[in-house]
Amino acid sequence: MRAIRIVLLVAGLIFVAGAASAQTGQLTVENAWARATPGKSEIGAAYVTIRSPTADRLVAASTPVAKKAELHTMSMSGMVMKMRPVAGIDIPANQPVTLAPSGLHIMLEGLTKPLKAGQSFPLTLSFAKAGARTVNVAVEKVGATGPAAAAQH
Repeated sequence: MRAIRIVLLVAGLIFVAGAASAQTGQLTVENAWARATPGKSEIGAAYVTIRSPTADRLVAASTPVAKKAELHTMSMSGMVMKMRPVAGIDIPANQPVTLAPSGLHIMLEGLTKPLKAGQSFPLTLSFAKAGARTVNVAVEKVGATGPAAAAQH
């Protein structure tokens, strides 16, 4: 009887430890989208919503469609728009973080070709704890304010 209790206790502890470590892997990236770029523009931006059950930090981004992908913030100072790179973006536990126009975003510099509405491209996001996550970014029309799929809900 005592041996059964010990086995059950050990099994329970293994289950709890496994569930705790699996939480890091539950980070999700949703609603990945970008605006189509006009003409021969070599600059674009990508936007996503990130959710995580544990606190994490987005530290980098990369994509084959651009020479460089940087984490950026945008702010207005009077009538002047200012974009600045940021070292990382904190992802609080259980609070969605949405990268969107006029705020935090992923700046795509040195586009290899224009982003065209209806197309898509891969984007890899690197997190301090959860590691790399690759998502498919849907390209929406010029001037879009969000992903078309989300607008249909």
